[in-house]
Amino acid sequence: MRLLFVADPLEHFKIHKDTTFAMMREAARRGYRIAACEPGHLHWQTGGRVEARVRPITLTGRKPEWFEEAAAETVALRDFGAVLMRKDPPFDAEYIYATHLLEQAEREGARVFNKPRALRDHPEKLAIMEWPQFIGPTLVTRSADEIRRFHAEHHDIILKPLDGMGGMGIFRVKADGLNLGSIIETLNQGGARTVMVQRYLAEITAGDKRVLVIDGVPVPYCLARVPQGDDIRGNLAAGAIGVAQPLTDSDRATAEAIGRVLAPRGLLLIGLDIIGTHVTEINVTSPTCFQEIHEQAGCDVAALFVDALERAAAS
Repeated sequence: MRLLFVADPLEHFKIHKDTTFAMMREAARRGYRIAACEPGHLHWQTGGRVEARVRPITLTGRKPEWFEEAAAETVALRDFGAVLMRKDPPFDAEYIYATHLLEQAEREGARVFNKPRALRDHPEKLAIMEWPQFIGPTLVTRSADEIRRFHAEHHDIILKPLDGMGGMGIFRVKADGLNLGSIIETLNQGGARTVMVQRYLAEITAGDKRVLVIDGVPVPYCLARVPQGDDIRGNLAAGAIGVAQPLTDSDRATAEAIGRVLAPRGLLLIGLDIIGTHVTEINVTSPTCFQEIHEQAGCDVAALFVDALERAAAS
């Protein structure tokens, strides 16, 4: 089988922790041929197919030159055994346009994972609205007055933009309300942008758990990302330390409940962010933490994923 990874530039990969690289490595181990492109390399013209200018690559097993590439070629997406959409956020207009091109490729016979329509329908922060039984007090609004009301009710809150990743743009405001006005102005830009506000969850000190769900089945281990120092963000990109640990009964039950709904919608891989027992985000674009869990717990998440990919591509 030949696989196409639609992702960020290969030169930006940090292969010691990159999940897309882990997927590539496992696929290569099974003898699959690998190609890569960026969303900007997708194109379509009347009378033709959705195509991409792709880079056929071979993994070298070395650092830092971790791949070798053959001459770039233009290939129709339907000619690949599977296409994996692994572009990191931001979930902006260009990302959405890419999903439309990928959806057209599906109509032409391509097999795309995660499914493009499902990516559009499940923005990572807003997807939790479907699961009120699993989330803490949450507000989504453009209104500064509503944010102030929420703060007055809950006293200790987290504010964040809807299109960020890696902890970008996350603020905590305690009961004293210090800088709340300035933070609201920064995030919602005079009512022009929608903001998510959540009650601060003190369990964050034990880690923001990334629970991976593959084809509806929870991976047995999660990665608890523990904030360091005075930073409240449980994001590895923001300096949190990842600690692999077995799923709790609660985490497993939550993951199974969400997974059995989202997998049939075409979300082969999702990553739940759980603080305590509360889901705070449902990551669908490029869930990570495969390598950290494998290295610490011995659970080969990439192998579990490629097993599921093989089944899905053959169905």
